[in-house]
Amino acid sequence: MSIRVLVVDDQAMVREGFAALLGAQSDIEVVGQAENGAVAVELAASCRPDVVLMDVRMPVMDGLEAARRILAEALDGGPERSVHVLMLTTFDVDDYVYDALRIGAGGFLFKDALADELVAAVRIVAGGEALLAPSVTRRLIERFAQSSARPELSRDRLDGLTDRELEVMTLVGRGLSNHEIAAALFIAQQTVKTHVSKILAKLELRDRVQMVVLAYDTGLVEPGA
Repeated sequence: MSIRVLVVDDQAMVREGFAALLGAQSDIEVVGQAENGAVAVELAASCRPDVVLMDVRMPVMDGLEAARRILAEALDGGPERSVHVLMLTTFDVDDYVYDALRIGAGGFLFKDALADELVAAVRIVAGGEALLAPSVTRRLIERFAQSSARPELSRDRLDGLTDRELEVMTLVGRGLSNHEIAAALFIAQQTVKTHVSKILAKLELRDRVQMVVLAYDTGLVEPGA
């Protein structure tokens, strides 16, 4: 079954280029293109994409508001309306991307990513996994975590976690992969996966991205740590 993708970008050449690249893949079908967030929200409701490739800054409605509406509508529609949002960004963005992760975006990808990286990112997000490449996460999340707009959440939110789960969440927040966490804690990689699943369930988080955001919001991980 093909991955249904909606491509959203206000620059026609960029939008069409992404659509052509993705449409050439045997397992991906581009079901629509939108030049701004408002159009994206309408198309997402009618085209029912699995993944929305969403630019951050656009006229009429920006990518953050569009992502918020698309994800909220999908949530209201139940499990069968599952949709994942992959944000397109550059290094000079402000808090938009951080906020997008908080509301449930599946990750972010730089606009200058290589073709195979874009295709791989769409497949990863479509599979329900968070796109959290450590080399990207450490730099971007720390930058957004330093923002004055970042909310300060009580550490009490984490009271239900065991000491080991707190250790795992801390390392996830620092951008470590399951393999790296297993090596750091001298445990099996499958054990790490189990801990991550339990943390997500206890904290009612949808994916690893939101775990990273919460780790910073509660002060479990400090910028630069």
